[in-house]
This record gives sequence, structure tokens and C-alpha cells, in this order.
Amino acid sequence: MQTTTDSRALVLLVITFVVSFCSFAYEFVYSELLTVMYGGTVTQYVITVGLYFFSLGVGSALSDDLSADLPSNFFRTEVYLAAVAPAGFMLIVLLNSITIPAWVPYGLIWVLARLPVIVVGFLSGFELPLLTRMVDAVDADSIADKRSPFAALFDRLFALGRWCLSGLWHTGTAEPRSGLSIVLAMDYIGGLAGAVIYARVLYPRLGLVPTIFVLALLNAATALVFAIRFGTQRSDSHAHPSLPSSSFTSVRHESRVLLVVCLLLTAGYAGAVVQHERLDHQITALYLEQQYESEYPNQAMDIEITHQETTKYQHLVRYQRTWTGAGSNPYFTGTTEQCLRLGMAVQLCDSWADSYHNGLVDVPMSLYEHAPETEVLVIGGGDWIAIDHLKAYNVSVDQVDIDPQFMQHTKRTPFFRAHHDDAYTYSRLNTTVADGYSHLQQTNRTYDLILLDIPGATDDDLLKLYSKEFFQQLRTHLEADGVVGAWAYSSYAYPQHHKAYVNTVRAAGFSQWLPYYAFEDIDTDGKTERIERFHLLAPGNRPPLNSDRTAYVRQYSERYETVRWRSVPRYSGVRVNSIFHPNYDIIIDT
Repeated sequence: MQTTTDSRALVLLVITFVVSFCSFAYEFVYSELLTVMYGGTVTQYVITVGLYFFSLGVGSALSDDLSADLPSNFFRTEVYLAAVAPAGFMLIVLLNSITIPAWVPYGLIWVLARLPVIVVGFLSGFELPLLTRMVDAVDADSIADKRSPFAALFDRLFALGRWCLSGLWHTGTAEPRSGLSIVLAMDYIGGLAGAVIYARVLYPRLGLVPTIFVLALLNAATALVFAIRFGTQRSDSHAHPSLPSSSFTSVRHESRVLLVVCLLLTAGYAGAVVQHERLDHQITALYLEQQYESEYPNQAMDIEITHQETTKYQHLVRYQRTWTGAGSNPYFTGTTEQCLRLGMAVQLCDSWADSYHNGLVDVPMSLYEHAPETEVLVIGGGDWIAIDHLKAYNVSVDQVDIDPQFMQHTKRTPFFRAHHDDAYTYSRLNTTVADGYSHLQQTNRTYDLILLDIPGATDDDLLKLYSKEFFQQLRTHLEADGVVGAWAYSSYAYPQHHKAYVNTVRAAGFSQWLPYYAFEDIDTDGKTERIERFHLLAPGNRPPLNSDRTAYVRQYSERYETVRWRSVPRYSGVRVNSIFHPNYDIIIDT
């Protein structure tokens, strides 16, 4: 009987670890999904964690009402979780994939999008109290039997813990360990494992869609293991009346139905995990294509996702857009071209890749000599296109980019190679894989020109690259005549971002700026269009653009001859964005 009791305790503790792992990981999956859908990393994570723990508390408080049949109720809880968690994930995706009528209140959509968090938290609240009572039911014999290796191991661990506590607290004599303390310990360990494995393995290697099915599979498999281990008649069942005295399939009719459902869910999720790459591509592509098409009036653009990849730092999507609207295409020449997005923000399209980098590189290069003595720092630029433009001027380039996986991808992919011409082989290029902010703190080098080829301020992760402290670092790494060049959001489309950004760079010590656009006739209709907004930043006076130094500025000389340096304005009542006191107005909603 000792071996049976001891093995039951071990199984229950392993189950505690697994369900805690899943419960914490679900919380992170929902937090990240809501961030992707609605933006604001801190906001979404804080609200999700708060709702999760609130629901967890409600479930725990109501768990006493499930004491009539502990094993059966625990089995049901795991089956319900396995079914609800992926369904809730797909509900959030659906809410952001369909056109919702304007008369539907936003508050209702907000609640619906967070309902899965509440339901999963509520169901997870049942797990620990049920497991605690079952561990208490089998734990007495396990602790009493000192010959049990399992019990002896725990005795030694707890003895060590008691010795450590005795230095700071009053500790009593060794007594039988309560089921609550054992289950809580395994719960916390499982939660830590869920957080670490989600952050280091599941999300970066699989992505959100496969991860939700991996976790649901674990819940369903746990329910099956529990049914097999505790659902069969055992000779010692009378010693522990709280444990099942017969199989789950014979307790009552609905339990047999749930067992079949559990088997089907397990098989279905196992198939989904085996085919996770195909599943991820299909679900994500369906959502993204709908989102991208909705950005064009009357959905006059057909979108087809051609490649997706999740790195440690970002989700990259390459897609093909095809003009299907009436009349001529105002976006690019022809009917079809390829584009790139990082997250939800568009980064590059065939039609304007060159003109964008003309604005980022060729305009500021009109201020400097085209020689190796001109030192340029590029922060970002993992697609190598800015490097290709700089290579034409024979300058010395240091590049710092945080994402080596993205950089390797762009090296070998034809879409990027058509634009960067293998610029990563440039002999005067020194590339460092590092966070740009941290890199500036660790070097004393100064530069004539610093170019920011970084993503827009679309989430909290990028806040520090738009902070006063970051721009102060940039200023200290400039030569006496140095400038910083960057692209900028339109002040008309994003006025709050613009005001927060301008006040931030001013507070960092940049007193002068030179706003300008890049130009090109991207749809070959004979008219030159504004492509992208840029600005140069300097801590003092600088000379005007010199059209004799770059062919691009010379080509559009009539556009640039009126561009002048001016004082950086200051907006009253708008707070500076700082690392320790962030201004979330600087984040834009894509």
C-alpha cells in the first residue's frame, strides 16, 4: 500500500507542476496576443495579469463547492481548460479579423477580448484547492512511511529548508508536511518554468498560435493521465474515500462523454502541434491578410502572405500586394509588388525602398566629405540597404543591430538582396550585434553622422529608443559638426507622438533640426510624390544641404533649396519621454 500511496502523491505533484506551467503560460500568451492586436505592451500585460489573478481568486473561493467528487471535478476542469483556452485565443483573433459595425460599443469589444483571460483564470483557480485536498488524502501514509524513497527525499529537502529558516524565524519540531505547502511549492516552481520556457523557447521558436495548442495539449494529456491513474478501482480506495472508487467512465454518463471529448481534444491538438508550422501560417496569414487589406479604401488591394518568421525580437512578414481597385494604381507602378512588415508596421516595399534610403542616407551625406575619414554609425538597418547607400560614398561605417536572425535572413533572401547588393561584405563596414542603447553606453567613439534605421514607436519595447536618455547618448557620440538623421511620423497624422518626440529630443540637448521629405514618382504618373518624412538633429548650428555632394539632392534640388535648419520647438504641457518616467503618447497606434 505504501508504494501505491507514494506513487499517487508523486503523480499529483507532477500534475500540479504541469497545470501551473500551463496556467502561467496561458497568461503570457493572452498578454502578448492582446499587445499584438491593440498595442501597448505594459498596458496589456498589466490588465491581463490583474484580471487573471482576480479570476484565479474567484475560482479558488468557489472551489469548496466542488468537494463532493474531487477527482472527477479536477478531470473536468482540465478538459474545460483544454477546450476553452484555444477557443478564447481564436475569439480574440476573430474580433480583430472582422469588420465590426460602428454602432457596437468599443467597451463591449474590450470586454469580449479579455473574456478568455477571465475564464481561464477562473478555471485555473479550481486546480490548486482540488489538488491540495487530494494530496492531503494520500500524503499521510507517504510521510509516515520513512522507508519510501520519495518521502525520504522530501524529508531531506524540508529539513534543509527548516535549518535555513531557523536563523531568522522561530521554527518548531519536524511535523508532517501539509498538502497545501507541498502543492504551493510545486505550483510556484511550475509557474517559474512556464514563464522561462514560454519566453525562451515557445514564443520565439514556435510563435503564439502553436504555443496555445501546445499548452492545450498538455492540459488534455494531463486530464487523460489523471483519469488513467486515478480512474480505476484500487485495493486501497476505502482508505482514502476522497479518491475515486471506480473508473471515470462508470461514475456517471456525462463523465464518459467528457472522456471521449478529452481523447478527441488530445488527438486534435497533437495533430496541430505536429503540423504547427502549417497551422501557424494559415491562421496568421488569414488574420494578417484581412488586416492589411482593410487599410486600403474599399479594400482595393489583395494581400497574399508569402513568408513569416518570428525571431527573438520581432515577427517579420513578407507579403505580396496586388492592386484590384478601379482606375490606375496610385501606390506603385504595375499591379503587384512585395513588401515587408515587422509586427504590424510596414517597413519596406519594392516601390519606395530606394527613395526611403535616399532620404535616410543620401540627403544627410550632402553635409559630409565622401571619404573613409567620414565616420558613420547606423543603429538598426538589419536589411543592409542603408549600408549599400553608404558604400557608394566610401565612408567608414559602424553598424549596431540587435537581431542577428533577421540580419541573416535578409542576407540570403532575394527580396532583400535585390536592394542591398550584398552590402554586408563592404570592406569599411564593422557590424556589432547588440542593443543600440547599451552599445552607446559601452563605447567612447564619436561620429560625424549617426543614422537611426529603427522601427517606429509602436510598442513599449521601443520606448527607450525614443527616450531623452537615448538621445543624450547620441549627442555625446557626435563630433563637433555631427548630426543625427532619422525618419519621422507625420505631425498631422500623429500629433501627440510628434509633440512628445520633439520635446524629448530638445530636452536631450538638440537645439536645431532640419525637417525634410524624400521624393520620387513611385507610380510613374509624371508627378513627384512625397515618400517619407525625415529630420536631422544637431546640438547647434549646421551648414545647409549641399546639392553638389549627392546626386539625389541634386536631382531634387528645387525641393531641397528651401529646406533650412530651424530651432527645435517646445510644446507646453507635453511631458518628455524618459526611461524612468515614460510618456506613452510617444507610442503610435498602428
